[in-house]
Amino acid sequence: MLPERWVLASASPRRRWLIQLLGRPIEVLSVSVDEMPKPQEDPAAYAARLALAKVAAGAQLAPDALVLSADTVVDLEGEILGKPEGAQEARAMLQALRGRPHQVHTAVALYNPLRSEHSLEIATTRVWMRSYTDEEIEAYLATGDPLDKAGAYAIQHPGFRPAQMVEGCYAAVVGLPLCHIAQALRRWGWSPPEDLPARCQSALEHLCTVYPQILAFSR
Repeated sequence: MLPERWVLASASPRRRWLIQLLGRPIEVLSVSVDEMPKPQEDPAAYAARLALAKVAAGAQLAPDALVLSADTVVDLEGEILGKPEGAQEARAMLQALRGRPHQVHTAVALYNPLRSEHSLEIATTRVWMRSYTDEEIEAYLATGDPLDKAGAYAIQHPGFRPAQMVEGCYAAVVGLPLCHIAQALRRWGWSPPEDLPARCQSALEHLCTVYPQILAFSR
């Protein structure tokens, strides 16, 4: 059983855009939590902790609603790369990521007040960055786009396109792994749209090969 009212506790425009692909009305609330990592905190655990904190904050604002939240962390060999504080830090992040693989962890937390239950899903995607040039970095910095992105990049940016290869959920790198959310909601009795993977691939212009491992739609 699920509440009629659903809320996304996020200020991210990418998440607000992606959540619409679930095909049902969802309200949006902005929440604020302390995002400072703990000393030696594991990147995936950090993402999970923040997602749960955001869903708790959302549940306080909308106690009658199903609340969803997410947090995305770029993990470079165990180092957490958050949102850069300025162009200099963004430049350093992009240079550190260049020509190398890293992981992106997106944790999705949900709270169902009718069952007083939490659900937590973590999607981990491996991303290989291409060997973009210093000139490309400077051009990308000039757009201002890196400054509100974990790891200082948007994988889907039409001009920069920093990734050479992706292994795992592409939508998770953008900020919201829809199939993981759908799978969590199915445990509470919700049936996701059967064409959800097609919607996601069309919106992101990316061919997904991992959704059958996450979802098993019954027809």
